[in-house]
Amino acid sequence: MHLTENEGIEGNTFVVTGGLGFVGSALCLELVRRGARQVRALDLRPTSPWSSLLKDRGVRCIKGDLATKKDVERALSGAVCVFHVASYGMSGKEMLQFGRIDEVNINGTCHVLDACLEQGIGRLVYVSTCNVVFGGKEIVNGNETLPYFPIDAHVDPYSRSKSIAEQLVLKSNGRPFKNKNGKCLYTCAVRPAAIYGPGEDRHLPRLISLAKSGLLLFNIGDRSVKTDWVYVDNLVLALILASMGLLDDIPGQRKHPVAAGQAYFISDGYPVNSYEFIEPLLKSLDYGLPKAKLSLPHALLLGRIFWGMYTILYPWLNRWWLPQPLILPAEAYKVGVTNYFSYLKAKEDLGYVPMVTAREGMTATISYWKESKRRSLDGPTIYAWLFSIIGMSSLFAAAFLPDIGPVPLLRVISLFFFRSMTGLRLMFYVAATAHIIEAVYALYLAKKVDPVNSSGWFWQTFALGIFSLRFLLKRVRK
Repeated sequence: MHLTENEGIEGNTFVVTGGLGFVGSALCLELVRRGARQVRALDLRPTSPWSSLLKDRGVRCIKGDLATKKDVERALSGAVCVFHVASYGMSGKEMLQFGRIDEVNINGTCHVLDACLEQGIGRLVYVSTCNVVFGGKEIVNGNETLPYFPIDAHVDPYSRSKSIAEQLVLKSNGRPFKNKNGKCLYTCAVRPAAIYGPGEDRHLPRLISLAKSGLLLFNIGDRSVKTDWVYVDNLVLALILASMGLLDDIPGQRKHPVAAGQAYFISDGYPVNSYEFIEPLLKSLDYGLPKAKLSLPHALLLGRIFWGMYTILYPWLNRWWLPQPLILPAEAYKVGVTNYFSYLKAKEDLGYVPMVTAREGMTATISYWKESKRRSLDGPTIYAWLFSIIGMSSLFAAAFLPDIGPVPLLRVISLFFFRSMTGLRLMFYVAATAHIIEAVYALYLAKKVDPVNSSGWFWQTFALGIFSLRFLLKRVRK
């Protein structure tokens, strides 16, 4: 396509489902920058880290649920193009919520399609996933001729639902509007690789959290395994180009939009081992890298164990105190089996070429996370927490509690080191006093170098002592 930068955008109204999310907000801002008359962000959340910026730039934020048809119809009224970005169940605990996944990803997509046909909205760009063709079997430089992975063979409900939804979207291409005005709906699907960039809130935060806690314990599969990643700006560019590819007034196309009914793989074009990809990020944050290796069969077994555990805990999946599972089967396949794709079709049809290289994208991502770490409360791994909490609790129990439960054993072990109850109790008083002094000192230092988190530094150092204080001292030296 040889179009102007803002072809089909200037002066038009757009709707972005999931518009308050990471990708959705970036897309909304780009549409505004390119001269859209109005951009609406439909999202179930009333606010997000990007909502203030979106409102400042004139984006209309609409609270609504894709699973509610009236919400969708209200948001889409008067639009000329819809970017269907919203989805549910991509990773972590969400992956086990079968009902909500189908409600959003399948029913919600049906509502979007119905609204487009009823209201005469001519263009629909659907954000899909590479998982519609990948289900655990190796794919090297795959392209859009690959068949859909069998619906019943998917190991997770998210991939299954996205495959169903994508097929519904593409089969709706060319359907006439219900007002029978002679025009029709044009649709296409964009299949992005794993998305990253400053502010990404699904993949990298989970990995970084595990690394910070000392729980990123192993690599899965061989180092030769490669997967695709896509920087957010590259994905937004692809979505914009896809919307232009659905225009039916392009000279030479004879009302046959080049992208109509098509699917496109989108990536940075730099397949890489997932652990090699995140290694520079973890090193820049001074977090430990996984040293052990776990074979794919063992990773799948571990994933199934977590799947079973979290299925039992289903009623509490949305509770804040329930951590994310370490790994699930679909995630093991994604990082443990080579799967990467060519964006050649997107290049030929749409003119897509990544505008940000993988190196530039990771550099920007590293800068974001280093700044985020500087503004947050840092601390030791979970092992330091266990050592301090269990150690102080055991010392207190041995020194002061009556002989109940494990207390006699704890007392025998403690007396082996401290020889007498007086020495044991003196040791507890010394340790507790040290923790208090270190906590007060941490509060004093934090008010100078990190006042926003000063109370957090106090309580963390009160619990952990020197294990916490050394992180604050490192920040003072910087």
